[in-house]
Amino acid sequence: MNVNDLYPSPLGMLHLMSDGTALTHLLFEDPTDNECFPPTSRLQPHLPIFSQTRIWLDRYFRGECPGVLPPLRLHGTPFQCRVWQLLQAIPYGSTVSYGELARQLAAERNMKTISAQAVGQAVGRNPVAIIVPCHRVVGAHGSLTGYAGGLERKQWLLQREGLCL
Repeated sequence: MNVNDLYPSPLGMLHLMSDGTALTHLLFEDPTDNECFPPTSRLQPHLPIFSQTRIWLDRYFRGECPGVLPPLRLHGTPFQCRVWQLLQAIPYGSTVSYGELARQLAAERNMKTISAQAVGQAVGRNPVAIIVPCHRVVGAHGSLTGYAGGLERKQWLLQREGLCL
């Protein structure tokens, strides 16, 4: 079952999707994409998962540390899912680089290296923006690089968390 809800954020409309019990997607509205939701999904804003997600987002956008994540169900390759787990471990108000994540993954797998570009591709495929904080991943030396929602939004989110970039 695919159900969805909308959340009006300071950064534009957010599209929330769920399987009925867990959040599966949180996407920025894209006016060029008429197929944001699968044709089998339906608007169902009163689900508990959407209430939990709205509370989390309300806290976040007020500039508070939002606390415990709503239940998530993320679908991807094992590599992508591990990267998304690492993203969830980045503390509010902190950043890490793509290279740092690549080094951490390489160490976990007893490998010499993992490509920062491969990490970047997995970060870019994160299906749950903001809550799985891909905006907290920066380039070498703290440079702002790549964000599916646009660099202006990434900068806004980092500034909301008290980071000056």
